[in-house]
Amino acid sequence: MSDPIRLGIFGWPAAHSKSPQMHESAARALGIELRYELFEVSPDDLAEAVRRKHEAGIDGYNLTLPHKEAIMPLLDEIVPAARAIGAVNTVVRVDERYVGHNTDAPGLVRSLEEAGVAVDNAAVVVLGAGGAARAAVVGLSNAGADEITVLSRRPEQSEALTKSLAQHVSCNLDAAPLSEASWYFETATLVVQATSATLESNPGAIEFAASLPIEALPPEAAVVDMVYKPLKTSVLARAEERGLTIVDGLGMLLHQGAIAFEMWTGFEPPLDVMRSALND
Repeated sequence: MSDPIRLGIFGWPAAHSKSPQMHESAARALGIELRYELFEVSPDDLAEAVRRKHEAGIDGYNLTLPHKEAIMPLLDEIVPAARAIGAVNTVVRVDERYVGHNTDAPGLVRSLEEAGVAVDNAAVVVLGAGGAARAAVVGLSNAGADEITVLSRRPEQSEALTKSLAQHVSCNLDAAPLSEASWYFETATLVVQATSATLESNPGAIEFAASLPIEALPPEAAVVDMVYKPLKTSVLARAEERGLTIVDGLGMLLHQGAIAFEMWTGFEPPLDVMRSALND
């Protein structure tokens, strides 16, 4: 009898993560022995905790906030797409080496495709200039988006993001202040909310949503929020009131996890089982 596949997730905090039930449920459905643990590790302790897990031969792991950037110098290799994004959320052991990937970018694209949202030739507006926004820009560009505009409250942040990603994307990439959102919303076919402003723990979520010119979007536009707590964010609620197509963040969580699961196990996971585990 072979040893179980040993996986986990590093976060601070990590207790909220739904990854253990998602991956262990998929493994049970496939008859795979797999153990997925929570590693609640502070930023100061990450390097030592990772070193110990590598020495113990862990098969792979995920990273969530605030470790997606800090993990990079601790790995043996980082694939080009993750290097471009500047963040790693999935690590796979290959022989004795640990390789960093970013499954957030393709996970977002798959969630949009599953919802019937066209990405090819899309005119995209991305809200935010952090790691989630970077993943969205790279993923959507790779999927064929025609133009992407990054909006943030601090224009210097969105400008820095677009400048650093210019050589990694093939679409028209621009930056602008969030105060000019109306101009860009008028021709957008897809808006990606990639900030933490809509988290249920954020007291300003409703005000943030109210400040966006949702009424300026064309009727065929879609709105996705990368946040999944709450499932229907204040931004998605406003978009739904307008009759626009909305996509919540649970789909991205599901698909980025499914991509990671296949990397670790070599098996295509049962999406329905994983989705059920996330919804429980």
